[in-house]
Order: sequence, then structure tokens, then C-alpha cells
Amino acid sequence: MTLLPKNLVLATHNAHKVEELRRILGPRLDGIELVGYDGPEPVEDGETFEANALIKARAAFAHTGVAAIADDSGISVDALGGEPGIHSARYAGTRDDADNLALLIERMSGVENRAASFTCAAAFVDAETEHVETGIWPGVVLREAAGGGGFGYDPIFQPDGIPVSAAELSADEKNATSHRAIAFGRLLDFIHSR
Repeated sequence: MTLLPKNLVLATHNAHKVEELRRILGPRLDGIELVGYDGPEPVEDGETFEANALIKARAAFAHTGVAAIADDSGISVDALGGEPGIHSARYAGTRDDADNLALLIERMSGVENRAASFTCAAAFVDAETEHVETGIWPGVVLREAAGGGGFGYDPIFQPDGIPVSAAELSADEKNATSHRAIAFGRLLDFIHSR
């Protein structure tokens, strides 16, 4: 049996993601401290969410020598053949949430099939193990943005079974059902099972 790590490096420079993950993971860490990551950003040249999450976690572990967790996530729209998918953060070429939203709304103009899903691949890497868990949050793309919470594509994503956009949910409501909550919940189960 492997001992639980005392620290986990959270391999992201995205402040919104750090805040959200601290909320999601906080109650379940059981004495494991999340450590910020200030190292270089690796080139995310994987072809899947899982590959990119592993690239980030490997880079953080290599830089710090501390067990690392990372994720890669995005929205995939059925009518657009899965776009933006792994390119969600840079969809419009600017890495700006407003630009990405505007481009997706434009490309969905007049499209009747609004089905989409958020995917999160959460990776764990240490000296002995590499492991990835995935969470999927199905829903639809709204015709216009609604709500001021969340980040990224939240204002135009309405999860299945929920009458509002992800940006209209409280942080606790979102963190109870989101793709990131599912993936990292499973990843923590794996870490604790070691």
C-alpha cells in the first residue's frame, strides 16, 4: 500500500480553476495540502483531454518533485463535430473567454441541434503512478449568454435537468454536479484507495 502524499501540486495557472478546485477538493483532501504551481506551462499537444491532462501533471511533477494533479477540460458541441473540444480555451485564438463565447454563439447561429457536453480529464502523477479519470456533464448550448457566475463557457451552457445556465448556478450547485467535480471526485477516490 502506498502512503498518501502530504502535498499535491495543482498544475494550473488559471486562477478561476484554482478557486473552483479548492472548493471541490477541500472537504475531501483529508490532510493533503494543495500547493500552487509557478513553473513553466508545458506545450499541450495531446489529441485528447486525457493526454493534455497528463502532459500538465507530468510537467508539474518534473518541475517540483511533488505529486501533481492537473486537468484538461472543455466543451464539445455535437453539431460542430465536437468543436471546440480540446481547443476550448483558445477557440477564438485569443485565450479570452468573451471572444470564445462570441465565436461559439456565431457558429451555432441557426443550428437546431444544441446538444453539447463539458468534459474534464483529471490526472495524477507521482514517481510511481500515472492515472486519469474523466467526468462528462451533458447539456445544451444556449442561444445567448445568461448569468454572471462561473467562467469560460458557463454562460451559454445549460446542463441537462437544470433550468438555468451553469453561470446562474451557485458555486456549490455547480461543484455538486459539474464535469470537474465528477472527474476530481473519482481521482480523489483513486488517490485515497492507494
